[in-house]
Amino acid sequence: MYDKLDNPVYHSLNEYHQKFCFQYGDTKFYNPEIAAFGGSASISKENEIAEYAKICDDFLIFGTKPDLGNSRTELSQLVCDQYILEDKIDSNFSEEIIQLQKEHDEELLQFIQTFYPYYFKKRTPELGRYFGIFKDGKLVAVSGERMQMNDMTEVSAVITDTDYLGKGYAKQLVAYVSDKIFEDNKTPFLHVAENNIGAKKLYEKLDFKLRGKINVWGIKK
Repeated sequence: MYDKLDNPVYHSLNEYHQKFCFQYGDTKFYNPEIAAFGGSASISKENEIAEYAKICDDFLIFGTKPDLGNSRTELSQLVCDQYILEDKIDSNFSEEIIQLQKEHDEELLQFIQTFYPYYFKKRTPELGRYFGIFKDGKLVAVSGERMQMNDMTEVSAVITDTDYLGKGYAKQLVAYVSDKIFEDNKTPFLHVAENNIGAKKLYEKLDFKLRGKINVWGIKK
């Protein structure tokens, strides 16, 4: 039922996010201005990676380990746990949650660069909806949507200002974003590094179910 999640980048770019797709051979990549991710129908090959590396010198391949051939390209491995949510979260929203608009893009980018400066690009907000909690006019917590297929959407960028931790903002935002995904008749899913115990505990409390592990391969020229 969720087999496409074995290869979420490829299927997102084959479906809902097709307009962001740069394809080389059997590997589909996001436009690097939006997300530096790739995924292959089989195995990403040396020549395919080399083509994308001409326009993006630091990116991720989700799924099967790429074949770099004799390339001296640097390769690293991150193991993530992949979770799905099959039922709506029973949650009370004590905070006002605002859908971020185009005029919030600069503040959103600055916020994420301050607290979690990984994977997020200037045009990443084009991937889906992003939501935030503000205090005294200041953005203090966010979450949103990243990879999207026709029937599944990834919950991502779950970030809280370190001065506002422990107030339940992440819990409310994840529940809120998940509700929006269910309203679209889609299934929410997410990825978290396997050693991020705190985040995994939160997601499991919200009834996200562990589907399995997925390898994410970091590539640098």
